[in-house]
Amino acid sequence: MRSIRLRALLDAPDAFGSTLEETAARPTDSWSKQLLNLPTFVAIDDGLDVGVVRCARDGVRVDTASLISMWVAPEVRRRGVGGALVDAVIEWARSNGVTRLLLDVADNNAPAIELYTRKGFKPNGEVGTLPPPREFIREHQRELILS
Repeated sequence: MRSIRLRALLDAPDAFGSTLEETAARPTDSWSKQLLNLPTFVAIDDGLDVGVVRCARDGVRVDTASLISMWVAPEVRRRGVGGALVDAVIEWARSNGVTRLLLDVADNNAPAIELYTRKGFKPNGEVGTLPPPREFIREHQRELILS
């Protein structure tokens, strides 16, 4: 998990709440804890990790979870990897009683917005920015209501 997360941050540093420096400094045991606490899906192509997505349950609403940490390697983009990862989160949500999925996406990330739109995620009016030092990056929240 650590290596794919660092690769994602090298490729797309403005797509995540944490920085490369913060992430690289995390203790080794924190990665194991994350894998125990967050449903994690990794896409593999020819034995290489080429995509990842995680899901976090809402701390208040048991019917709500967030799609987080989405990343697809540049060499496999536009080949269905992102869609398959989103589908894995949707299936996990349905299997675990989640009826509302949220995600935050940077306003300027057109490919991600296109993918999430295709999967049925709609803007819900919540807006914000990434944390410092990238607070200049605006993002908005999208949601998918599962039936």
